[in-house]
Amino acid sequence: MHADFQPTVYILASRRYGTLYVGVTSHLVQRMHQHREGCFEGFTADHNVKMLVWHEQHGTMETAITREKQIKKWNRQWKINLIEAENSDWHDLAVDLGFLPLPSRQL
Repeated sequence: MHADFQPTVYILASRRYGTLYVGVTSHLVQRMHQHREGCFEGFTADHNVKMLVWHEQHGTMETAITREKQIKKWNRQWKINLIEAENSDWHDLAVDLGFLPLPSRQL
């Protein structure tokens, strides 16, 4: 494995209390770049879901995928509770990873 391999489960939002997306990746910074640049067609692009509001690292992709599947089955309020337990103001955590803040029209 290379140094950039970091199995991570993450939640994106279109805005505070907006549309949510749960995903998994082995490289969070690269995946955030892909989401921000619109490299993926589909749900996140269709609903302008680009704001990183929660993430959790794991030791293996297997455990990360298991956790992603678990969270995807949760009801919406449980996901909101998970976000707000660590990010009560719904800050865009991608800024902490070196990304520029999203324009206000995209939040």
